[in-house]
Amino acid sequence: MVVPHAASSASGTALAGPAGPDTTSPYWLFHAAVRRAQLIAWLPSGHRTLIDVSGPHAAAARLAAMAGHTVIRVIDEAVADDAALGQAERPGGGRLATLVGDTTRLDFLTDGSADGVIATDRTLSTHLAAETMVAEIARVLRPAGRVFGCVDSLVLGMAVLADQQHWPHLVDLPKAEVVLVPWPDGTITRCYGPDQLHELFTGAGLTVDWIRPLTAISPSMVHHALRRDPACMPALVRAELRANPDESQGAQLMVSAHKNLLRRACFAWQGTQRAASGRASSRPSGIS
Repeated sequence: MVVPHAASSASGTALAGPAGPDTTSPYWLFHAAVRRAQLIAWLPSGHRTLIDVSGPHAAAARLAAMAGHTVIRVIDEAVADDAALGQAERPGGGRLATLVGDTTRLDFLTDGSADGVIATDRTLSTHLAAETMVAEIARVLRPAGRVFGCVDSLVLGMAVLADQQHWPHLVDLPKAEVVLVPWPDGTITRCYGPDQLHELFTGAGLTVDWIRPLTAISPSMVHHALRRDPACMPALVRAELRANPDESQGAQLMVSAHKNLLRRACFAWQGTQRAASGRASSRPSGIS
């Protein structure tokens, strides 16, 4: 489902900040702290080889390297900063190398060469043909290798559309197989519900471990708690990590998946074949 462009503001989407977040606000500081804590909790133990295909503003690669891992940070040419390229760093006990490449076509990486892949900072939402990107992630993962991602949710997409006065489209939005939303900055963003996100990864032969919102604690609760006790941020983050929220909530959805030891990828034509034989999944599949 592609929604036509319209003039808009970002007044209804302040939580995710499609027009640019206020990085000094208490809620955004909480949001960033939860994002860091979730990544650190996901990182594997020991010294692993990780590929980071996150968007240009992510700090995940450096955090992973500081935890002792060898990280290859891949940045698309369109957003690459020359000053950061071709340099090998050793933050903490790990190693970080940054290079320019097509994050949807990791041709320079061999099959099964990575223990994990990180795909945060909206990269699976800004790359509209995310099926190709996830298929490449699955290819470079070793058996039992894991992927950690974060996408814009249908909740956020609906808020943006409401802000743009696209009321008729809101009715059909939850039933669409692919939802492409015009963002206030003029770009197009792909938004996901839990079923769509699940299908994106299982379609590449990966097994989804969990899907959850990036944050479930409301902005009003965060502001209230921090007003009463400015030192309670660590406690708020711990509460968020312990929460078991409805996976459909939140402006962003987080996902963790892994590659099975023995499993063949399920591609779009296989879904069609299953449907013809009367064994199709109840989840939507493919791009409309």
